[in-house]
Amino acid sequence: MANTSTMEHSFTAVVNERHAVKHYDPNHRISRADLMEILEMAGKAPSSWNLQHWKFLVIEDPGKKQALLPIANNQKQVVDASVVVAVLGDLEAHRHAEPLYSGAVKAGAISEELKNTLVGQIQGVYKSSPQVGRDEAIRNASLAAMQLMLAAKAKGYDTCPMGGYNPAKLVEEFHIPSRYLPIMLVTIGKALKPAYSSPRFKVEEITVWNGF
Repeated sequence: MANTSTMEHSFTAVVNERHAVKHYDPNHRISRADLMEILEMAGKAPSSWNLQHWKFLVIEDPGKKQALLPIANNQKQVVDASVVVAVLGDLEAHRHAEPLYSGAVKAGAISEELKNTLVGQIQGVYKSSPQVGRDEAIRNASLAAMQLMLAAKAKGYDTCPMGGYNPAKLVEEFHIPSRYLPIMLVTIGKALKPAYSSPRFKVEEITVWNGF
């Protein structure tokens, strides 16, 4: 078992060393094994009811990255980075409830009665308003996107979350089904030069204790 202090140090280093990198080595190629491990770790992010409201569209083909370039407002990082991951939120994640919780019943983790209660609760909440699915998609896919970036940094890669792109054109160009909502683009690769370390507010400035 890893030493607790060593694990804490490693996590602190990953958090402190992760910065948004916008200039990548265009000649670097990330291995499929490393990429799959990063995506697997990202998929371990928490989610409401464990519905895992995300889908990762990995764009690594040079031609596909060139097609993405105008969609991303000609930000060169999308072609220079090793890969671009379009993090998508699942608007219909409630469809996962039955198979997920049926699996939990078979594993002996929950009872059939509890499964039926949870599935009914989830279906009821999603049917109450279309906004629920959208809110949950954005909230939970964003958790996965952050975990994706931390996982990449832990593996020695650099990243940048991108909101500057045209979601409608992304959907059209990459034939994204209507079930999925574009949340953000995340570039992954090797920095060509050190990232700018942006200032942060002091913890006292961002924290309120027990109410305003």
